[in-house]
Amino acid sequence: MRIKDLREDNDLTQRELAEYLHIKQNTYSQYENGQRQLPIDVLISLAKYYKTSTDYILGLTDEQKPYN
Repeated sequence: MRIKDLREDNDLTQRELAEYLHIKQNTYSQYENGQRQLPIDVLISLAKYYKTSTDYILGLTDEQKPYN
């Protein structure tokens, strides 16, 4: 998954994203480190936040633009 790269590219902290997602910073950290699976609702929220596709976040495509 690319959530760490997206976060760093946008100069965000884990805490900022955790607040946006209404979760604890530790939980978000576990998503980034692969210690916990990313729930679908969180995946969708991140795709909307970054204006990208869920496929891009999951590494299924290198096309960062969302689908039409």
